[in-house]
Amino acid sequence: MNEVQHALVLNLHQPTGNLQHLLLNEPWEAEQILYAIDRIPRVLWQYKDIGRVHLAMSGTLLEVLSNPDFQQQTYGTVDCGSMLWHLQNRNIIDILGTGYYHPVLPLIPEADRDEHLQRWLGIAHHLFWRSDFSGFWPPEMGFCMELIPLLKRLGYRWVLVDSDHVEPIDSMSWQELRYRPHIARFGEDEMIIVVRDRDLSNAQESGMEYGWFQNELAERTRWCDFTPLVTTCTDGDNGGWFRNTSEAGGFWGEFYPPFMKAVYAGSAGIRPTFIDDYLDRYGAFGEVRVNTGAWNTGWHNGHGFLQWTGSQRQKAALAQLPELSKAVHDARWQAGERHESDPYIRDRLEDAMWHLLRAETSCNYFWGEAWVDRAEADLAHVREMLKGVD
Repeated sequence: MNEVQHALVLNLHQPTGNLQHLLLNEPWEAEQILYAIDRIPRVLWQYKDIGRVHLAMSGTLLEVLSNPDFQQQTYGTVDCGSMLWHLQNRNIIDILGTGYYHPVLPLIPEADRDEHLQRWLGIAHHLFWRSDFSGFWPPEMGFCMELIPLLKRLGYRWVLVDSDHVEPIDSMSWQELRYRPHIARFGEDEMIIVVRDRDLSNAQESGMEYGWFQNELAERTRWCDFTPLVTTCTDGDNGGWFRNTSEAGGFWGEFYPPFMKAVYAGSAGIRPTFIDDYLDRYGAFGEVRVNTGAWNTGWHNGHGFLQWTGSQRQKAALAQLPELSKAVHDARWQAGERHESDPYIRDRLEDAMWHLLRAETSCNYFWGEAWVDRAEADLAHVREMLKGVD
């Protein structure tokens, strides 16, 4: 049997102001989150020749971690500046592109998708000192085929999608569908699709022993007549399994060291890999269609985005987006046509844009109606900023 290639993917996101709020009101929770992020490169240093992880970090998280005031506030807990520097180590960490304010991309207007992705690239180019980001992480794994031309235009090579939404166009087995990258086409554009194994990702999120993981991968890939790519994707800063601060506990203390020890000993049958390295060596196989959807969120399977659209209030907030998005983009276009030089107008339009984008944050809709008022407040602010700029 071919050695299983394992791609580990972790999503890291904190909405605007959340870490600052926790630091003031629930400091231990803020410290757990910061420890969870800081621990990633520190553990991987010990296995720098074989350890590999893909990280998707939202723009709002990068924004707060790079903020000098926040860095000063947390210096005695975590050195955020040094942590960002360590995350540039491309031998052990592959940074994935994503959306700045972490929106569910299929639920927001098309013009705003470009704004989120471009703004994330702006901060990521600055903080990670690089212009190339090959892989893309759709926030909440919310994907639709209409995203392919945008991702292609921005230079992405591949995108992660959840296994529950992938359908073969070419003939392929269950193993081939789940454990090989594929091609998806939308119009004249095509994109490599990398499939997240939902079942194994659930185990990674909730806590698992290395022995179980090794046996499960062996069973799932037993009939593969190709080198399988098994991809597991979860949050990396949420839940006790990842926030465990004990050196011997949690994912990085309880699961990862035995895994690496077995790899060193040659007994694992599994090899950590970067997705790009796999693609360079083995390429993609067959064509697929990806149905619109998200990843599973504990109580919901990701079909129909019910987690974010289940109540009338959630739906009402989302229903405001197309009209307001068009108004903001039209006002910016008209100002550009007039070669607008009035700083008052420019500032109001920029203020309207970033409040619109922030209103689209997935967290505003994820918690039922608990945070919908944040989206409503931002959208009301957008309306106010648009007054008097035409």
